[in-house]
Amino acid sequence: MAVEPKRNKKPWSAEDSLDELSGLAWTAGADVVGTMIQSLDKPTVNLYLGRGKLDELVDLKSEVNYDTVIFDDELSPTQQRNLENSLKVKVIDRTALILDIFAGHAHTHDGRLQVELAQAQYLLPRLAGQWQHLERLGGGIGTRGPGETQIETDRRLVRNRIQKLKKEIDKIQRHRELFRKRRVQQKLPSVALIGYTNAGKSTLLNTLCKADVLVEDKLFATLDPTTRRYVLPDRSMVLISDTVGFIQKLPHTLVAAFRATLEELHYADLLLHVVDITHRNAGEQAQTVNELLGDLGLSDKPVLLVCNKIDLLFAPGTDHSDEESMEEIDRLGIARTPDTVFISAAKGWGFLRLVDVIAKRLSV
Repeated sequence: MAVEPKRNKKPWSAEDSLDELSGLAWTAGADVVGTMIQSLDKPTVNLYLGRGKLDELVDLKSEVNYDTVIFDDELSPTQQRNLENSLKVKVIDRTALILDIFAGHAHTHDGRLQVELAQAQYLLPRLAGQWQHLERLGGGIGTRGPGETQIETDRRLVRNRIQKLKKEIDKIQRHRELFRKRRVQQKLPSVALIGYTNAGKSTLLNTLCKADVLVEDKLFATLDPTTRRYVLPDRSMVLISDTVGFIQKLPHTLVAAFRATLEELHYADLLLHVVDITHRNAGEQAQTVNELLGDLGLSDKPVLLVCNKIDLLFAPGTDHSDEESMEEIDRLGIARTPDTVFISAAKGWGFLRLVDVIAKRLSV
């Protein structure tokens, strides 16, 4: 479910955003039975939808028998509560859906801590009216103050858990800092793979470095960062790291919780921006990544644009550095970088040029 202004000035259309939301829902294990868009200048304060569209959504339940409604924007606690009261089914928003996927894909200790922190920060303002007894988060008998209501107790428990998680993540951050200092002492340059989720970063790392990172045709299949060593043609060593994929409307709670992971990008000598040029929204996806890099203070970081999945776009033997290939990039609305490279991570096409450009960029 999405709301789109009558004169949408955003790069993403509501249809494209809902297609992506459907992909997220499928990744989370949901069966999508329908989508709905309301043309509205801005979401309503109390319901997100207009009253007429809400009634239409209620009537639709008898036709498709849905048991959950997912909204494409982050809902306020009031909007979510009012929608659930009206629809009589579970209501979640895009942020909660992404958090659920991250929770299922976090396998390392630090990854799980960061996801739990994001979930707790998301939950805190939504406790009112939910009457959730969060003893699993800490506290218990004897911790409630005199005259304290249940909701106040719950909020205190969540705040305490948030503080504890932040302290644990800070320890991990300091531990990573020691590794970074060791890399600097060893004079090992580092390259970080960035890009929209499902652009092919993990496939690139696997093929290039003979790594064993999980690869699935799902959004956010890779969550925990992986680093592998690679020997360049001049026999020098470089570290190549796979990172979590970006996505439009990335929850602020996730960005904040994953600061320890995302800080690795600040210390990289070169960022490889991997783009799936077969995707119909490749230009919008690349723009989203660039905007998020700006939000993270990485706009000045050296970036190499890596256009992936050319095996699905160009015939074998095509000169992927010629003007015809560049024209395809311009048509998609993707901003070029110096030495833009065209590859197929799955087939290993274009790797000689990719490695050559990486070596030249790191030697500057």
